[in-house]
Amino acid sequence: MKVVMIGAGYVGLVTGACFSEFGFDVTCVDVDETKIRALEKGEIPIYEPGLDDLVASNCKAGRLHFSTSLADAVPAADLVFIAVGTPSRRGDGYADLRYVYAAAEQVALNLSGYTTVVTKSTVPVGTGKEVARIVAKHAPAHAEWDVVSNPEFLREGAAIEDFMRPDRVVIGAESDRAREQMRQLYRPLSLREVPMVFTEIVTAELIKYAANAFLATKITFINEIADLCEKTGANVQHVAKGIGLDGRIGSKFLHPGPGYGGSCFPKDTLALAYSARQHGTPLRIVESVIDINDRRKLAMADRVIDAMGGLSVVRGKKVAVLGLTFKPGTDDMRESPALAIVPALMAAGIEARVFDPQGMSNAKAEIGVGPYYASSAYDALDGADCLAIVTEWNEFRALQLDRVKSLMNAPVMVDMRNIYVPEEMRAAGFTYYGIGRGYTGQSILTGQAEAAE
Repeated sequence: MKVVMIGAGYVGLVTGACFSEFGFDVTCVDVDETKIRALEKGEIPIYEPGLDDLVASNCKAGRLHFSTSLADAVPAADLVFIAVGTPSRRGDGYADLRYVYAAAEQVALNLSGYTTVVTKSTVPVGTGKEVARIVAKHAPAHAEWDVVSNPEFLREGAAIEDFMRPDRVVIGAESDRAREQMRQLYRPLSLREVPMVFTEIVTAELIKYAANAFLATKITFINEIADLCEKTGANVQHVAKGIGLDGRIGSKFLHPGPGYGGSCFPKDTLALAYSARQHGTPLRIVESVIDINDRRKLAMADRVIDAMGGLSVVRGKKVAVLGLTFKPGTDDMRESPALAIVPALMAAGIEARVFDPQGMSNAKAEIGVGPYYASSAYDALDGADCLAIVTEWNEFRALQLDRVKSLMNAPVMVDMRNIYVPEEMRAAGFTYYGIGRGYTGQSILTGQAEAAE
C-alpha cells in the first residue's frame, strides 16, 4: 500500500517513518519547502531519540520520500493521513482547524480511485463529519473515498517505541472497506497482539481527548496532594506509591512537579472544555484542572523567590534554571512550565541563568534575550544564589555536588522534580526544597530512612 502523510511535523514525520519501517511506501508532504529540502538531506527538524536513524534507513531503502506536492502524491495513494497542527485559538482555547480543513480540500481535489482519508491530527468531536463534507464537495465524481479517525498516542521522547509497541490502536471507521484497509495497515502490530479498538469516528475523536484530559487530571491531582503533604508533614512519594499499587489507579502520572506542559495536554484540555460547553455539558473537573495547572507554574516561581529570601531581597540575585523543555527527551518548549517560571523570576528582578541539553534554540525563540543562556549546567551555576531544577534531564540527576557548591554564591536548591534525596542534600551542605516530601521516618517500602524537608 502507498501512504501519504500530510504534515512533516512531529506526528506526521514519526508516523510516516514508522509506517515505512513496516514496509509501506510512504511520502511525507509539507508546504514548508525548507523543511522538505532539509529532510531530503537527512536533516531532522525535531529532536526525537532514534528518529534520525529511522528516517535515514528507510530513505536509503526507497520506502520513505518527501515532497511539497499533494498533486503528485495523492492520486496514487491508498491512504492519505492528515497530520497537520491544531493549535489553540486565541480567546476561547478551541482547536484551530483551518489547516485540517485546508488539507482535506486539497486531498479531495486530487483523489483518484478509492482512497481512505485518515485524520491523524488531534481534533474535536465532529471534525470527521466536516472533513467528509469537504471531501464530498470537492472530490471528482469518479473518486471513491472514506473518512477515518486514527488518533495518535505518542509521547515525545519515546514516540518510536510508542508507535511500535502501543497500548492500543484506535480506529474510527464507518465502512467495512475502510476498516479492512486500516486493519491491513496495522497488521504488523498483530504479531504483538496489540489491541485494535474499532469504533465510530466521533467516538474515536473523543477517546483521544478523554485520554489526555484524564492524564492531565491525574497529574494535577498528585500536585495538589503534594501541597497537602507539605502542610501535614506527609511524603507525596509514599502517597503516590501507596495509591499507585492499587490496580484501579496505577502508578503512572503520579509524579508531582511544576505542572504539565507540551503540545497535547494544555491544548487538548482547553479544546475539550470548550467543546463540552458548546454542547451544554460543561466538564467542571477539566476546567478546574486547566486553572490549577496554570496557577501552579507561577507558584513554582514563588517557591524559588521564597527560597532566595523573599521578594524584598531577591532583586539583583542570580538563579540557575536547569531544564527548559516541558519534559526530558525532547526539544519542545510548547507550554513548558519554564515559560511561566523564568519570566516571573526576571519580573522579580532576579537574573536568570538557564540551560537545557536540547531546548536552547527554542528557548531563545520563546523567552527572548532576557536570561543568560549558559553553555552547560555548570556555566549556569557560576555565581548563582539558587539552583532551580525544572526539567529532569538525566544529566541533572548526578551533578557533582562539591563542584556545584563551589560555583554557587549560596548552596540553595529548589528541586521541582524530586530527583535528589533531601537527607543527602543536607548532608552535602545544601538548603534543599523539593515537592511534597515532609515525612521523617522509615520508608514503608524500602526500609530506608528519609529526612523531612
